Amino acid sequence: MADLVLGPVLRHIGDTDATIWVETSEPCTVHVLGSSEHTWTVAGHHYALVTVRDLESGSVTPYEVDLDGRVVWPPVGVASPLIRTAGDDPEAFVLAFGSCRVASESAEPTAVLGKDALVAYAQRMRSLPVDEWPDALLLLGDQVYADELSEEMKRRVGERHDLSEPPGAQVRDFEEYTWLYSRSWSEDNVRWLLSNVPTSMIFDDHDVHDDWNTSYSWRREMEASAWWEERIVGALASYWIYQHLGNLSPAELDEDPLYDRVRNCAGDAEPILRAFASGADEEADGSPGVRWSYRRDFGPVRLLVIDSRCGRVLAPDRRDMVSDPEFDWIEEQADGDYDHLLIGTSLPWLLPRTMHDLEAWDEKLASGARGDRWARWAEKLRRAADLEHWAAFRDSFERLARLLLDVAAGRRAGTSGRAPATICVLSGDVHHAYAARVRFATPTAGTVYQLTCSPLHDHVPAAVRVAFRAAWGRKAERVVRLLLGPVTAVPEASFSWSKMAGPSFGNQIATLRTRGRVAHLTIERSVDTASGPHLFETVTDLPLTTEERPPEIPTSRAASRPSR
Repeated sequence: MADLVLGPVLRHIGDTDATIWVETSEPCTVHVLGSSEHTWTVAGHHYALVTVRDLESGSVTPYEVDLDGRVVWPPVGVASPLIRTAGDDPEAFVLAFGSCRVASESAEPTAVLGKDALVAYAQRMRSLPVDEWPDALLLLGDQVYADELSEEMKRRVGERHDLSEPPGAQVRDFEEYTWLYSRSWSEDNVRWLLSNVPTSMIFDDHDVHDDWNTSYSWRREMEASAWWEERIVGALASYWIYQHLGNLSPAELDEDPLYDRVRNCAGDAEPILRAFASGADEEADGSPGVRWSYRRDFGPVRLLVIDSRCGRVLAPDRRDMVSDPEFDWIEEQADGDYDHLLIGTSLPWLLPRTMHDLEAWDEKLASGARGDRWARWAEKLRRAADLEHWAAFRDSFERLARLLLDVAAGRRAGTSGRAPATICVLSGDVHHAYAARVRFATPTAGTVYQLTCSPLHDHVPAAVRVAFRAAWGRKAERVVRLLLGPVTAVPEASFSWSKMAGPSFGNQIATLRTRGRVAHLTIERSVDTASGPHLFETVTDLPLTTEERPPEIPTSRAASRPSR
């Protein structure tokens, strides 16, 4: 008799359809709201992604998960999770986002990490009426930490491997990745949250390995090791199952040949997925590879999520954040009519200017601007100091800038010919939160922002906080450029940007609210209380358009959704 191992996780949501992901203990048929899907198997684990169709636009529908005729979710005494389809109010949209979450076993704050912001967000949601819930959640990387294990996980991994051998106390294969996802998504509040809020995801380095695909030499070193192949296969195969599939719409799933093969495999699909994962890793060498980037539309808001890790081109004579074919696809997705464009990328496009200059300067040196000796030193610095954000991929940095300038100027608008009101680059990774505004040489109708929020749950050493605060200062910028210039000139960016809010530290989550062409950003930091009404303190409350107050959910929308 099959039981529910993990889930349900509500993933894609549309006007009349939704997808729900589950992991089960045995092969079975999963039923949700009259739709059914037989599980498929990978390495002895059983999964299903159920597509529910023919829902009413703008509806709120409770659902249950049934395995072979037996209801297994929700637990007895717990209210059914809800599917809230789009379309009840085309003007309003609320997105929560964040990144970098070290999973904990309970909702209680810990002495080192404090209160998990994702847990706190779920606890607060439980006390709110449904019309005050976010419409979607975006997780921007480091959903699991493959190279920073809890004591319990070290013990489990140590029962299978000698931890004194490379890579040490880290996960090594697909089976151990399933343990990480189970730990990350099984805490009661997080499980409840994921069953109720449509969630989009993208990986960052710790989902695979710290500094994943930093440079050509890093990649060559990993490929030469005895353990890397099994690690990357396990990482990408599990990512495809646990994260990527749910990013796709039902129409995209219907056209996905890999999903079709895995879903209809008569036996265990592990060999199919292993071959896929190994090939996907080759994208970093510039081959066509796999497109992990994706697009989702929420009424007048377009979300375009960019893979800034696996799709890198790393060669002795070329270095790009995204391959040309994938960037061509990204540019195509920016065409159209919408009021707000959200660009999700785990790594910030815009850093504190001091850090940007250092990374751009280091890339120039590492490429041989001052000869081989300086290049070797710059490569060591790059890897030691994690200098591998968009700033360290100058050609890609500027190509994205040109794209956003075109969008902001209305040159990629559809039939309306009108530029979106805001273009927001949403990111995480850097373990602090801030908002910055872009200024191009020529005025634009739309405004471009970098909005960064991290971490959801992790520790930030005091020295790192001091460094980030200093990095935003004008004095630090001038000093760094003065010190770097005599070695080689710091590459100039084609535009400028300035900080509007932050930096703030602690476990944080951001909420972006839009209504029509109005947008407002709130960043909140969790406080170390186990429960109650005071789970957060607001650290940023920022209008992104001309309206002074945050957009409120219209009365008609609130009335259309029942309280919980």
